[in-house]
This record gives sequence, C-alpha cells and structure tokens, in this order.
Amino acid sequence: MSLAVGVIGAGVMGSEHARILRKETIGAHLAAICDADEARARSAGDGQGLVFTDPLALINSDRVEAVVIAAPDSTHKGLALACVEAGKPVLCEKPLAVTAAEALEVVEAEVAKGRPLVQVGYMRRFDPPYIEMKRAREAGEIGVPVILHNIHRNAVVPEWFTGAMSVTNAFVHEIDVSRWLLGSEMVSAQAHCGEGGDPLMITMVTDRGTIVSTEVFMNCRYGYHVHAQLVGRHGTIETAVPVTTLSNASGRHGFSYPDNWVPRFRTAYANQMNAWVAAAAGGQSCGGANAWDGYVTTSIAEQVVAALETRTLTRLSLPPRPSCYG
Repeated sequence: MSLAVGVIGAGVMGSEHARILRKETIGAHLAAICDADEARARSAGDGQGLVFTDPLALINSDRVEAVVIAAPDSTHKGLALACVEAGKPVLCEKPLAVTAAEALEVVEAEVAKGRPLVQVGYMRRFDPPYIEMKRAREAGEIGVPVILHNIHRNAVVPEWFTGAMSVTNAFVHEIDVSRWLLGSEMVSAQAHCGEGGDPLMITMVTDRGTIVSTEVFMNCRYGYHVHAQLVGRHGTIETAVPVTTLSNASGRHGFSYPDNWVPRFRTAYANQMNAWVAAAAGGQSCGGANAWDGYVTTSIAEQVVAALETRTLTRLSLPPRPSCYG
C-alpha cells in the first residue's frame, strides 16, 4: 500500500520534497502537486501526480491521503488548519505559523480533533550527525552537558531578509534542535548583534542549567555552514564536516561549502520524509517536531526578538503543554 502524498508549493523546498517523494521514499508516491504557477507545479512533478493551482482543492481531494506544505510562510497556518479539519496527516515546513498566537490556533485545533496530525519540518532531528550527538548525550558518553555551541551561517541573504528574520526564519532551527538534543526547555535568553544587525550572538539557558550559545551570521560570504558542539563534564562531541570527498586543485586541499542549506541537509530531508510517511501510514509519531514544538519554537523566537531590542536578559515563558503531546 503506497501513501498518496500531495505537495503544496513548487519552490525550492516544494520541488525538493516532490523529488524525494518521486525518487527516495519507500511506501509513498507523489499523488499531486500544487502551485499558483501551474507550469512550475508541472515541472516539479516531472510527469507524476495531479496538478492543482488551488491548495484547498488538493487538501480535500480524495486522491490525496497526506499533505506536505511548502508554500509561503504566511499560508502555513491556514493550510495546516485545513489539513487538520480534513483529518489528513501533514508535514509543514517551518514555521508552523508566522506568529505564536497563530501557531497556538493550530495546536488548539489539533487538541480538539483529539489526534496529532501535524509535523513541522525541523529536519535536523533526522540529520545523522545530530542523531549521533543526541545518542551520545543520552548514553552519558560525555557526562552531564554544560554548554551547547551552535553556528548558523549563510553565504548571503536578499536585501528583504532583515531584522527579526534572522531569528524567526533562521535561529528557529537552533531553538528546536537544542530543545530536542538536550531534552530540556529554554528558560532565559539574551541577544546581542553586530553593526547593522548581523551577525547575532544569542545565549539561552535551559531548565537544567545548560548554556546554549548560538552565532547567527546571515552574510558570512563564504558559504552555508552549520555546526554544533556539545560540551559535557567528561568530553565533547560535535558535528563533523558533512562531506564524502576532499579535493586537490589550484594549490589547495580541502572541501567547499554549498551556497544554501539543501545540499547540507539532503540526507536529513530524505530521512524525515521516509520517517513521516511510515508514521502517517501507521497513525503514529516518528519523533519529528509536533504542533506543540512548532508553537514553542515560534513563541521563543518572538521573545528572543524582544530580548534583542532591549539587550537585556529575558525570562522565557510558555503556557502549560497539552497532555496529548506527552
């Protein structure tokens, strides 16, 4: 039995999700793809699946059993709510919604439905280096964690990518993966920025006293570079450069950095899709970020933006977690 999956959005991530469904997914197939640009949707589908220009028509189609949302951020909440209403599992690219209040609406709709249906696409939970770091932490191989160092660098971003977006569109990955990796909640945050607002240095502290430091540099110029090092009382563990080859050319030995995140996390995206498909088909969870995680990440991001404006230590606050999220 193959799960019929529809993809909404045929941009960079929508096209990648469609490719993974067509070529790298077991137990599912690309049943439909939707984009306002019909030609772009057809191109991303590469001859497979129905083509829609109306996302609600895709969600409500009896030919679609599960949905991937990779449309613009501002549409995520409404589309996720439509999937919940239709009772269809959904893998929604981050963010779950553009504001914490809107993300909470999705949580409340899911709670009312009585069945978790939403997974948010924080793919680092499925990245082999991060998985190994979490395994080592849980096995006690480096002792009690005391510091988690994160680096998140982009080569360059468009002129419209300014201000709070470094937090709400980039740093959110570090919020989610830090909570997941440490098995802890963040209780405070302080943020500083360089001249012109880039780079940022954000420091958070968990409910277990672990310090989480993150550099967010949106215009580092040399490439896309994500790195993490977990420091424990008895040792450290960190992500290694994710390359399979080294080259010798033009008097240099080494590797190159990609221009964007897709090559770095290609394996994670494929792992995420396969895990989500298996879970959706069985009506279970695969350990990905749920709707509550999506809400928490967006809420913390909003509070970090406020901390950046005041340059003061901010105590983070969250409402009680609904019991259905464990």
